Amino acid sequence: MSSLISRSNLFEDFFKEFSPGFFIKPLQGNLLPSPGQIRMDVHESDAAYTVEAEVPGVAKNDIHVTLDRQSVTLKAEVQRESSHSDQSCLHSERHYGAVSRTLTLPCAIDSQKAKAHYDKGVLTLTLPKSSPSSAQELAIE
Repeated sequence: MSSLISRSNLFEDFFKEFSPGFFIKPLQGNLLPSPGQIRMDVHESDAAYTVEAEVPGVAKNDIHVTLDRQSVTLKAEVQRESSHSDQSCLHSERHYGAVSRTLTLPCAIDSQKAKAHYDKGVLTLTLPKSSPSSAQELAIE
């Protein structure tokens, strides 16, 4: 005796009209990784900042870190290697190309004391804070 009322979601109905393959990525994958693929954690202590960045599959020599006062720029490049020249690729999800990411820290860093360590796809940067210059009063002539 009771009838079930089905509720319709306009958003779902709208996207049902697209073909099922509309949201599927192409078989060859993306050529360049997006900047969001360098995932970072930034921690702060009284003396330094610690940045942990995920750059899996990148050789240590292909990672470049540039420090400029308060900004840190990470650049990584992955070369595409074709080990099977007599075969054609049917499906590839491995990315290649260059990616970079820049972050600005709240305080200047001492680039002379900064250190970088790369292990198991994680780049760890230890960036000591620059000691604030003492205030000096300027003599008026």
